[in-house]
Amino acid sequence: MNLSLIFPVILIVGMFWFMSRQQKKQRATQEARQNSLEKGSEIVTIGGLHAIVSSVDAANKTVDLDAEGVILTFDMAAIRTIKPKVETTEPKTAVEDLKPSEDTVEKITVDSDKPSEK
Repeated sequence: MNLSLIFPVILIVGMFWFMSRQQKKQRATQEARQNSLEKGSEIVTIGGLHAIVSSVDAANKTVDLDAEGVILTFDMAAIRTIKPKVETTEPKTAVEDLKPSEDTVEKITVDSDKPSEK
């Protein structure tokens, strides 16, 4: 055989092997993402719908999504991204309210209310 025929065949076989390896990785990440779905997760579908997961049916590979009160059933393959859950922390005030204690409060009265000091 000629070397000029062997090199392109090796190159094509290498490209197919590399592409199949990439597809396996993508399939594995998609399956892991689908298995991590749980009720209350915020997701985005491949059509751009932003919704919250209402229920997951692993046997049928479907998911019910709550989009502002409308329940829609999608195939798990239609989930593009799962939004990360945002940690809800109590808002911290930059400046705390300073309340004077009751002992230091001066009451202002009108001079006419005071008894005369004559």
